[in-house]
Amino acid sequence: MLAYTYIEHGKFGLLEKPIPVLEDARDAIVRVTLGSICTSDLHIKHGSVPRAVPGITVGHEMVGIVEQVGAEVESVKPGDRVTVNVETFCGKCFFCRHGYVNNCTDTNGGWALGCRIDGGQAEYVRVPYADQGLNRIPDTVSDEQALLVGDVLATGFWAARISEITEEDTVLIIGAGPTGICTLLCSMLKKPRRIIVCEQSAERIRFVREHYPEVLVIGPENCKDFVRKHSDHGGADVVLEVAGTEDTFRLAWECARPNAIVTIVALYDQPQLLPLPEMYGKNLVFKTGGVDGCDCAEILRLIAAGQIDTTPLITHRFSLEEIDEAYRIFENRLEGVIKVAIVGR
Repeated sequence: MLAYTYIEHGKFGLLEKPIPVLEDARDAIVRVTLGSICTSDLHIKHGSVPRAVPGITVGHEMVGIVEQVGAEVESVKPGDRVTVNVETFCGKCFFCRHGYVNNCTDTNGGWALGCRIDGGQAEYVRVPYADQGLNRIPDTVSDEQALLVGDVLATGFWAARISEITEEDTVLIIGAGPTGICTLLCSMLKKPRRIIVCEQSAERIRFVREHYPEVLVIGPENCKDFVRKHSDHGGADVVLEVAGTEDTFRLAWECARPNAIVTIVALYDQPQLLPLPEMYGKNLVFKTGGVDGCDCAEILRLIAAGQIDTTPLITHRFSLEEIDEAYRIFENRLEGVIKVAIVGR
């Protein structure tokens, strides 16, 4: 089969590899019908994920059809259309039982697919702990509607959940990339008083204004003054930082009111500093990730009910054979790209 592979620092390539086989009674083999590219894949390419293993097939955003299941798999069967969870988790350890599946203590727990074991930018993928890692897609939901469920949409849902958003809140979301927009969609489910999105890309500003006209949008240079003007207590009640730069990390806590919640959704390339003397008296609560992707069934239910729609985010479509070009466009943010779909063979 064809599989897009992490060859060395800075280089991915499309290689021929054997079709994966069941290695454990809890595994499933999924034929990938639709995949996508995540910014985390770019972090692997450029060396920002030290635990990523050269030689692995990359990719952790995908949907497909179950081809085989191990003897102990109960929740899915061959022929089922499924989403694949970005997290691998056993469901039984302390962290899994408390909903902290990103910290699963299994050898392959947490983010394994496309990082430490072969992922899904390929024709087939082996999914460990299939009962936890796969969710059946309702018949009324298309592959494109379900494509982002297992990663960026799960991230947005998790971020909105832990941010404790109320209907009285002013919510600031910094970054309107794919994860930022998914965070926006999930924050909107909480019905806060107002949502402000901070973004510097003119194309992404236009995208937000076109699709979510009720949301306020501002550039980073004017963000602090704008947030103060459009909030009730001198700053945002909740800030979700989804951009991942030194400037946006600082902007996040500066735009927060005293005693606000600041949720760090982004993955940073470099360490960030907490300048505690400057922050003294703000009494902020910081919440950090990675994503605990344990809400996929609920997300699929919301999609089926018409309450979440991520299909506008899929701006480009490519075949697996064209994945080099898909990466070029996604990595360089060309042609107004938000998300790309990689169509299986």
